[in-house]
Amino acid sequence: MAHPSARKEIVQFSFAQWRLGGVVLVIVAVALQSFHVYPVAVFGVAALALLPLASLLGDATEQLAGHAGAAAGGLLNATLGNLTELIIGIIGLWSGQIEVVKASITGSIVGNLLLVFGLSALLGGWGRDKQEFNRVAVGTNTSMLFLAIVALVMPALFELTVFGSLGAGSRLIDRLSLWTAIVLLASYFSSLVFTFRTHRSVFRGERFMSPTMGKRSAVLLLVTSAGLTALASQVLVSQIGFVSRTLGWTDLFIGVVIVAIVGNAAEHSAAILMARKQQMDLALNIAIGSSAQIALFVGPLLVTLSEFHGQPMSLVFHPLEIASVILSVGVVILVSVDGETHWFEGVQLLGVYAILAVFFYDLPATK
Repeated sequence: MAHPSARKEIVQFSFAQWRLGGVVLVIVAVALQSFHVYPVAVFGVAALALLPLASLLGDATEQLAGHAGAAAGGLLNATLGNLTELIIGIIGLWSGQIEVVKASITGSIVGNLLLVFGLSALLGGWGRDKQEFNRVAVGTNTSMLFLAIVALVMPALFELTVFGSLGAGSRLIDRLSLWTAIVLLASYFSSLVFTFRTHRSVFRGERFMSPTMGKRSAVLLLVTSAGLTALASQVLVSQIGFVSRTLGWTDLFIGVVIVAIVGNAAEHSAAILMARKQQMDLALNIAIGSSAQIALFVGPLLVTLSEFHGQPMSLVFHPLEIASVILSVGVVILVSVDGETHWFEGVQLLGVYAILAVFFYDLPATK
């Protein structure tokens, strides 16, 4: 049981923030589901609940990182920075929504690269000639994303070559996906050693906010917000089938756009805030670093966990998803190669995201 002072700190911290609305929305979503209210309404309330909860989960991680120190705090953020997406993915896997989970992975990568980076460049650069950032850090993250592109392309090419079509499904593809996921995880943990140990002098140290609550309270807040996020995710995922049939949205569009935007709410707000404060290094670390974390940690971890569930998730993605990730990485490299950005580049990134979203929306459902 939590210490009384810890509970008091959490309540004071939460009540001082708009994110408390997430708790209320979770309760409303569960109540609506229990009374069998129109599923689209339940889906909408659950999605809205995840927006403040993602932010609260991010704050809990930051609070704990503030207690851990620079190196340990950076490692903590690197492993828990996308906890919301991981929770949604696990709930989706256990609910049998594998295609939605896969779509949310590519949607999170594309959304962070184009939508989060684009909004940060636009709003952070508005009223300024330009903003500069560390090209080494950006180059490290984009090179890791190239590895993710290989992991996305090779399973699909292999399946096309061997079976003649995508989606054929076989134990061989599942086994190759698992081995690919293990390689990606090894690469990701190697990047942590590179960033926080062997080459930490190359990177600008990440600044963590001074914690406003005790370590015990931060841990309790992290566990509580993670539990509420899991509950809201369960409600959200349980309504996907009905929403897809009612609104005509494909699982691909729901995963790539809706679920990805909801799961990345914390990254959106944090990156934009840093950009407005003219801290573009931190904004890009959130946007591009989060994409790399999704591609090399969250996605491969979900593939590995799916093996234990008995319904393996392969790394064979829809061609439009593969093309979107490749184009997104390419555009970001072009924009960031000079080590500076301005508001018009933000408009261009947002334009690319809008084009991709429209194509995903109009993509016919496959039976």
